[in-house]
Amino acid sequence: MSYLIKGWSHLKTPATSGKPFTTKVTVLIAARNEEQKIGLTIDDILAQDYPKELFEIIIVDDHSTDRTAEIITSYADRGVRLLQLKDEAALNSYKKRAITEAIKLSTGDFLVATDADCRMGTQWLSSVVDYYQSNDLVMISSPVTYFEEKSLFELMQTLEFGYLIGIGAAFIGNSRASTCNGANFAYRKDIFYEVGGFKGIDDLASGDDELLLQKVAERYPNRIGFLKKREAIVYTDAKPNLKEFMQQRRRWASKSVKYKDKRVVAVAVGIWLFNLSLLINGLLSFYDIAFFKLLLVQFALKYVFEIAFLVPIMAFFKRKNLVGLLSIISPIHVIYFVYVGIMGNAKKYNWKGRNVR
Repeated sequence: MSYLIKGWSHLKTPATSGKPFTTKVTVLIAARNEEQKIGLTIDDILAQDYPKELFEIIIVDDHSTDRTAEIITSYADRGVRLLQLKDEAALNSYKKRAITEAIKLSTGDFLVATDADCRMGTQWLSSVVDYYQSNDLVMISSPVTYFEEKSLFELMQTLEFGYLIGIGAAFIGNSRASTCNGANFAYRKDIFYEVGGFKGIDDLASGDDELLLQKVAERYPNRIGFLKKREAIVYTDAKPNLKEFMQQRRRWASKSVKYKDKRVVAVAVGIWLFNLSLLINGLLSFYDIAFFKLLLVQFALKYVFEIAFLVPIMAFFKRKNLVGLLSIISPIHVIYFVYVGIMGNAKKYNWKGRNVR
């Protein structure tokens, strides 16, 4: 945790360079059954203050069964390009296939990926590209957070998600890129092809973000940045119920079996074992009071270090008030973390109406 706290503190908010934009950008979106949100996402992207002649939008419809393709088509006169997948054979990673096909059609040198249910401010794209043009980077991870929460459960997710985004940012701050979020992820097109695209990681449904980042980090460990800037934040929704939340987290956990940096894996396993030890010591407390005392010490350390880590992260997102929910989340998180660590690598899960692994 000290390592992560240090990594986040190393990241500084970059000033706007003021240099003219010269980069041709392709915004990539893979969409499946997103009729409720896709129009809002497209509107936000079209409203960007980045020069219109320097960016294009390519959206891949991944076999939607609702009005997603129809809505995308309605924006054709504003330059939004629709690509519809027509795969007959079943795949395990439709999203990676969608992104790969979109990249083949792209004319931009710099690719910016987001999701079909995201919202962003008007300076999102210009902030990312300005950071790219001002630094010798090949890949950029940018912040994502939840918004418009409708329940305590969703607010708790926002805090936990901030923790996850902070971990990815902190590793990059320590020059060891390992995790990111595909809802706000950018990279050079030539680098995508240089590392072989998704080859070697295309057997998993998930991992179009983290596993690609790790492939690039092997070759360019010091040329991956995290854009710690509020104008670059992408907003999305928390899951409305426990079932969808657990399916999402199991999907994310499933990627860990493919992590290339074994030191990052060691950290993840260490955190998992620590949480497992909390459960074990809780059970042993019924037999010996010494285990209960150890449990209290462990929880105290967990709570203090998590507060120290989360306060600056949630302050960045202007949601510092949510840190107070840690007293509720922390005990629940122990059980959840151990469970997801096991189930994410043991069973198939449902994603977008498909049973995948």
